[in-house]
Amino acid sequence: MGGHSEMGREGRNCLLLGCGILQKEVRFLIEKNSWPLDTEFLDSSLHVNFEKLAHALQTGILRNRGRDIVVFYGCCHPRMDKILETAHTFRTEGQNCVEMLLGRDKFMQELSDGAFFLMEDWALRWDEAIGKTFGDNPEVVREIFQLSSKFLLCLRTPCSGNFEREAEAIGLKIGLPVRWQDVGLDHLEEVLRAAVVRKLGTTELGQENNMRGIKAAKS
Repeated sequence: MGGHSEMGREGRNCLLLGCGILQKEVRFLIEKNSWPLDTEFLDSSLHVNFEKLAHALQTGILRNRGRDIVVFYGCCHPRMDKILETAHTFRTEGQNCVEMLLGRDKFMQELSDGAFFLMEDWALRWDEAIGKTFGDNPEVVREIFQLSSKFLLCLRTPCSGNFEREAEAIGLKIGLPVRWQDVGLDHLEEVLRAAVVRKLGTTELGQENNMRGIKAAKS
């Protein structure tokens, strides 16, 4: 899955550029709030290769030079903030997408309890996104996961499809019990809202939303 872009007809909106792991949730929240954002999502499996992640992100920024850009990533690269500083932009607040989804306190609690977090996108593309990183030796893979985690915590949002079969197969593959948690979008919505307001300001955001409401009423 490569970069995927959804742009306004004239390409004048602010661009949200970043990880595609929560793209269904992000699109839903943009539509719900009528935020004046276009989106361009990068492959979530880039996380396992820092060089490819940096290249894809920097290429995406250069490709959209001249546009207002907000980056949808956490601290997913050791040089993330330096890359964004050089590009004169910023990222959404949070260590990673799971923290943005759960909120910091819940994320840290589950992490300290031994969770390895799994979302739909990685469940459906496990071998591509995660599995290949640890090689083809199943015993080694199981040992790596069992040393660092106690259970597989599958996060299901209102936008998720059914990935129970894939999650159970992954649990068997890495030798960890599977748990499920239904997660709302409130924390993610606030993270995105803060980023939009920081970039556009409350006044401009309000004007954009008003104009969209007027156009919708006339149509």
